[in-house]
Amino acid sequence: MKKFVLDFLRRGFIACGLGPIVLAVLYLILQQSAAVETLTVNQVCIGIFSLTALAFIAGGMNAVYQIERLPLMVAVLIHGVVLYVSYLGTYLLNDWLDWGVTPILVFSGIFVVGYLAIWAIIYSIIKGNTEKLNEILKKRKQNTEDAL
Repeated sequence: MKKFVLDFLRRGFIACGLGPIVLAVLYLILQQSAAVETLTVNQVCIGIFSLTALAFIAGGMNAVYQIERLPLMVAVLIHGVVLYVSYLGTYLLNDWLDWGVTPILVFSGIFVVGYLAIWAIIYSIIKGNTEKLNEILKKRKQNTEDAL
């Protein structure tokens, strides 16, 4: 548990510096699209703090995959649920998402589809790399047997 906490904190602190940068880019995009003209000091502060916390959590949660006793699907589920709650809370706190059933359902659908798409890409890349490594090992084993 201590290793997980330390890994979570290390990953979180590395990632949390990106939160304010992402927020600045987001505000610049919103300004260019005329969706936001001015922001109050309170909006900026809440945005900075919430995005820093979100980046910390998102970065730190990757440590869940380092827990060897935890089955992969359980780790993916924990990771996904924590990210979902964190993103939803951040969006609601910053008023980027309206309170209500329909906006939250739309957000949830987009989050789930995006999360699954990212995992499908990661899975296919890892599977391809694993197949290449297995093929290399098979050839080396065959070459070793041929040499004997």
